[in-house]
Amino acid sequence: MEIKICKAEPSDIAGIAEILRELGWFTRMAAETPAETRAHIASQLNLCQADESHSIFVARAEDATVLGYVSIHWIPYLIHTGPEGYISELFIHSRARGQGVGSRLLETAETEGRRRGCTRLALLNMRQRESYQREFYSRHGWVERPEAANFLKYLGDH
Repeated sequence: MEIKICKAEPSDIAGIAEILRELGWFTRMAAETPAETRAHIASQLNLCQADESHSIFVARAEDATVLGYVSIHWIPYLIHTGPEGYISELFIHSRARGQGVGSRLLETAETEGRRRGCTRLALLNMRQRESYQREFYSRHGWVERPEAANFLKYLGDH
């Protein structure tokens, strides 16, 4: 399969929405219409593209179908010599999994991180997720931090 990786554009919104709704993981999206999901994604994409602190790359098939995407925050740290790239979202359409789409998106994140002078990339993966179970990130050179605890404090709708 021919895969093209490029920065997300407004024309990718419907494809991204389809991927997220297909997952069935997000109760908010399950309770809204597809049009509402697309509107929310359009609003968030606009915010993400307002400056250089965030990048969203999509993987497209030859026919421009969105196969997956990766969302990366570029976070400056005072304690490091360069920023950290935090991958907050990496999702692949079910019909494209196992075909190298996720690998290509990770490679893109790494390339962009090096270009920006990042000292490291980070991400969070839930242990019950299929990608964790099949060691997707480990096979790509990522190291799990056993000494770290991940905390959340919800400030509203989640």
